[in-house]
Amino acid sequence: MASELCKTISVARLEKHKNLFLNYRNLHHFPLELLQDEGLQYLERLYMKRNSLTTLPENLAQKLPNLVELYLHSNNIVVVPEAIGSLVKLQCLDLSDNALEIVCPEIGRLRALRHLRLANNQLQFLPPDLGRSRELQYVYVDNNVHLKGLPSYLYNKVIGCSGCGAPVQVSEAKLLSFSSGQLTVPLPAEVKTIGTEKDHILPLQELAMRSLHHTYHSFLKDLNFLSPISLPRSLLELLHCPLGHCHRCSEPMFTIVYPKLFPLRETPMAGLHQGRTTVSFVAYCCSTQCLQTFDLLS
Repeated sequence: MASELCKTISVARLEKHKNLFLNYRNLHHFPLELLQDEGLQYLERLYMKRNSLTTLPENLAQKLPNLVELYLHSNNIVVVPEAIGSLVKLQCLDLSDNALEIVCPEIGRLRALRHLRLANNQLQFLPPDLGRSRELQYVYVDNNVHLKGLPSYLYNKVIGCSGCGAPVQVSEAKLLSFSSGQLTVPLPAEVKTIGTEKDHILPLQELAMRSLHHTYHSFLKDLNFLSPISLPRSLLELLHCPLGHCHRCSEPMFTIVYPKLFPLRETPMAGLHQGRTTVSFVAYCCSTQCLQTFDLLS
């Protein structure tokens, strides 16, 4: 089997194939042959369905830079590395039927992505920026039973969310959650504080992070100017990658969000799902003003 796999990949490299089919290969690790030397620079579509993969390599984008479609349906993937955000040409990503509990924020920042399939995993929340890109049009998260909140950016997309929204479980206690009426929605792990309409003054750390971000983007255009010497590494990493952007004004947010829930059953989309889900759309806002003025239907 190993020699056959090596031959298949070798032929694909020599003949500059654009499509590579590695389905049903009983793979437990991502094939090293795909990552050797310069990788497969011409490859556009990689099919690795129904294997036993648990993660993806950090240098995937470096070795397969022209991937347009990546199919990883029915593996055992628990973690997707942040480096996947460097697959700048990726238009279709299928991670359905895996063991994902968290989707890294970088997936929400893939600007070319049009189709995202995350059905049948163990997700409890989605990145706040998922759907911010206008290119993303199709998102399927069906049968993530503990998933209760969808970023409001997804409201005008084609979504599949049947079988989502089971009652709160003990495992959710590690996450901050937001309640409105009888609804409780777990929030992304990156959220440290939940703001309300009464919290008109931002925490000092959040104010400092927003000021730094605005200063360096407006005047220097390069956050790489900062170093761990001038700022603690944890804050430097957060400055490079905010937890999300305000769904009302696009202001970056670093530690605090002001959430607002819109139950799907109370929106015009309710008829499309016919009671098969109890999820809500979550608007992540940056201030009391944006919280008060955000309108899902506008």
